[in-house]
Amino acid sequence: MSKKDKAHLNLVVIGHVDHGKSTMTGRLLYETGAVDERTYQANKAEAERLGRPSWAWAFALDRLKEERERGLTIDIAFFKFLTDKYYYTIIDAPGHKDFIKNMITGASQADVGMLVVSAKKGEFEAGVGPGGQTKEHAYLAMTLGVPSLIVCVNKMDDVKYSEERYKEVKDEVGGFLKSIGYKIDQIPFIPTSALDAANLKVLTPKLTPWYKGPCLLEALDQVVLPPKPTEKPLRVPINDVYSIKGVGTVPVGRVETGIMKPGMKITFMPADKTGEVKTIEMHHEELSQAVPGDNIGFNVRGVERKDLGRGDVAGPADKPPTVAIDFTGQVMVIQHPTAITVGYTPVVHAHTAQVACRFDEILQKIDQRSGQVIQEKPDFVKKGESMVAKLVPLKPMVIESYKEFPQLGRFAVRDMGLTVAVGIVTKVTPR
Repeated sequence: MSKKDKAHLNLVVIGHVDHGKSTMTGRLLYETGAVDERTYQANKAEAERLGRPSWAWAFALDRLKEERERGLTIDIAFFKFLTDKYYYTIIDAPGHKDFIKNMITGASQADVGMLVVSAKKGEFEAGVGPGGQTKEHAYLAMTLGVPSLIVCVNKMDDVKYSEERYKEVKDEVGGFLKSIGYKIDQIPFIPTSALDAANLKVLTPKLTPWYKGPCLLEALDQVVLPPKPTEKPLRVPINDVYSIKGVGTVPVGRVETGIMKPGMKITFMPADKTGEVKTIEMHHEELSQAVPGDNIGFNVRGVERKDLGRGDVAGPADKPPTVAIDFTGQVMVIQHPTAITVGYTPVVHAHTAQVACRFDEILQKIDQRSGQVIQEKPDFVKKGESMVAKLVPLKPMVIESYKEFPQLGRFAVRDMGLTVAVGIVTKVTPR
């Protein structure tokens, strides 16, 4: 089967900094033939020259020179590979907390999340401890609606493939994932070592005789495809806009709902500009139509590049995306040094938009586990608590109700370089 015949899925690789995400991803690309031997040998030689031989796999991903020298993944990198069943695009999301903005963009486009957790003593504890990204990334994946999750308990070579350590990590991470709403019985926990390729392409019973689950490639093949919301109106949040000589204006984004076809009249909101779709491309191939999940570039006539920007959303001219005067959401506070009160104005990230929004009213405080109302109109809501709140965007913003458009109805609240809260939109007052 060629990639054209396979269903396409986006995989986001998440987890704490230094837990081996890039190494794991690089090894996966090599094992599936997406990175060839020659490239690997060149990367290996460079890694050895830098005195860091184990970085050779990560170099497959970190093409930016600066990243090689710092050993950190900064931007989101896109890579493609094939399993027996699917055609995957990997979104390698940075684990370093400064780069969580990119992580949010990555996770909001993913169908599957691969959470990489180091089994190494000290590293695992740092990831799940205060300020660690293991929990924050898992929270975000849940709230941003990454439907399937696979956990790689990585660096098993560091703990001599100890079943006891694997169970310890699995229990702790599993308990946490369960508490935020993931169905644990549907999540494979795979003991892996990116350096030894343990349980990646095939099971390695010599190293982990006690493990009876799937290897990573099998787990990726076992992912159940969510139905594509093709019957809904088109929504394409814009990531970037280019002006290409001889072609014209080319917005780039991922189709979340509906179908886009050449000849369609589309309106971009909140820019309020209407044009006609001329051509649609994905991975440099022209498409006769684009469906949910496709990362596309499309040429649009009648709209100039300067009129559009990241955070705009394209939809049909007769059913354009909703621009909110205000919106009500269920918000879960992950971390905040004090508490959230009325008047608080952080930056809200929804799909590709980032807009300052004011907490206008806190309507209710809710029990996070049961959804029961604890208090009406509380004065403040603090870390670990949930609320129903009304937010007012300080500049025009497209946001939709979660029920109708899940991918455009989720948001993250960021302030002071942290994700302080995450939420879903229950109601929008259109302008």
